[in-house]
Amino acid sequence: QAQLVESGGGLVQVGGSLRLSCTASARTFSSYSMGWFRQAPGKEREFVAAITRSGGNTYYADSVKGRFTISRDNTKNTVYLQMNSLKPEDTAVYYCAASVLILSGGSCRYARNYAYWGQGTQVTVSS
Repeated sequence: QAQLVESGGGLVQVGGSLRLSCTASARTFSSYSMGWFRQAPGKEREFVAAITRSGGNTYYADSVKGRFTISRDNTKNTVYLQMNSLKPEDTAVYYCAASVLILSGGSCRYARNYAYWGQGTQVTVSS
């Protein structure tokens, strides 16, 4: 079982950068595929990025490709989301999620494939 805690959210201007972190309590962090999702007010939760257990493969939503980078450090039980060139439409609560499944580029996009979730961190991009 994994407990996830996100940090790093905040208020940033258009074009700015933020780095989100998600630290897991699980002793076997490297056995989890990890993902980031976000939810804006009045909208459904949507996939942002995912990374495989070893970090060898990463997947992105089209809306963030080329601007966001997901990475992980299994020695620190932490997954990161580096967000650059932020836009107002990136404003949302960002959630970290862990999956016990071996996810593909398709299956990683579905929230139902993740068993554990963090509490979320707010990212606000102001114009």
